[in-house]
Amino acid sequence: MCSVDVDQCIAQLYTGALLPEATVQTVCALARQVLAEEPNVVRISAPVTVVGDVHGQFHDLLEIFHIGGKCPWTNYLFLGDYVDRGNHSVETISLLLCLKLRYPQRIHLLRGNHESRNITKTYGFYAECMLKYGSAGVWRDFTDVFDYLALAVVIDESIFCVHGGLSPSILHVDQLMVLDRFGEIPHEGALADIL
Repeated sequence: MCSVDVDQCIAQLYTGALLPEATVQTVCALARQVLAEEPNVVRISAPVTVVGDVHGQFHDLLEIFHIGGKCPWTNYLFLGDYVDRGNHSVETISLLLCLKLRYPQRIHLLRGNHESRNITKTYGFYAECMLKYGSAGVWRDFTDVFDYLALAVVIDESIFCVHGGLSPSILHVDQLMVLDRFGEIPHEGALADIL
């Protein structure tokens, strides 16, 4: 694993340039370590800007940072679906992971239903990784990170945030704490419901 200058990566990504494959591999390994330390339900305080599906719309993500302020001056909660559909999913998820590494208490990333191996093979992220890097290695690195993303956030003990919605099998937020999030999204059950 190569060493990485996260600030340099962030500066490069803000220009829209891709990171080298070895750098992506290192960023993903470091991101897995940071995300593994987070609980399934992360508790944060306002003020925080909540952002829904980005779906590879990198220029829209840059516009969000332009309007709302960049990290660390603005706290962000992203609700998932960083990849697929748009043409710049690699740039989008690369920048968000680098920001998470640099400012782990200022940016929070939840898992959405598109943070899945099966979904990304169908909706474009796999093909984009193959096009931009020529192999599936980067795709595997990113999808391994997806397994570590938190499931929910509670803001100020009063606002419950997930990507998908509620589950009839989850009656209390604390029930989410015992779910095993480290793996592919199942086709049914509480995890599938909230994502």
